[in-house]
Amino acid sequence: MAAPNYAASDFATAIHALMPRGLVWPRDPTAVQAQVIAGLSQTWQRHTAANNQLLVDAFPSTAVELLPEWESMLGLPDPCAGESPTLQGRQQQVVARLTNSGGQSIAYFIAYAKALGYTVTVTEFAPFRAGQSRAGQPTGTQDWFFTWQINAPLNTVTYFAAGQSYAGQPLASWGNAVLQCELMAIKPAHTYLNFGYH
Repeated sequence: MAAPNYAASDFATAIHALMPRGLVWPRDPTAVQAQVIAGLSQTWQRHTAANNQLLVDAFPSTAVELLPEWESMLGLPDPCAGESPTLQGRQQQVVARLTNSGGQSIAYFIAYAKALGYTVTVTEFAPFRAGQSRAGQPTGTQDWFFTWQINAPLNTVTYFAAGQSYAGQPLASWGNAVLQCELMAIKPAHTYLNFGYH
């Protein structure tokens, strides 16, 4: 059952019904008292709508008004997202950080990128070894054992989505800055991470 969304007129009617009877309490809609009640009723309507939205807003994947609270808890927004990140991007970054349980596997990094809204693959490298490597493979040094690469589209596009975006946001935004920042922050410290865009 959905919470009731009362209109300003509902509040005004209820307040008028609670007022005492008498000459001092006019029921005329043009009276100062009625105008004050009508003005206050608009505020009560906004508060009721915000309260009814609170349950939806309490979850980070759908948060709008409480999104800054989630972000401040996680050290967001970070400079990687740019000056005006999209609502979806901000929500995805919060959810990705909250659900991040840690890991070092390829599947873990692919899933983390997916939570951020990116589709990636991972390439691992190894130095050339006689008898094990193919002809034409780069020789590399021992550092190649600790080098890996995230492969992603050159420009990952995030489109405006009804129900997830709000007025004033661009119809599309693109870039991989958030992907790079987030993965550089969680990569194993002894590894070298490259990014390859195609």
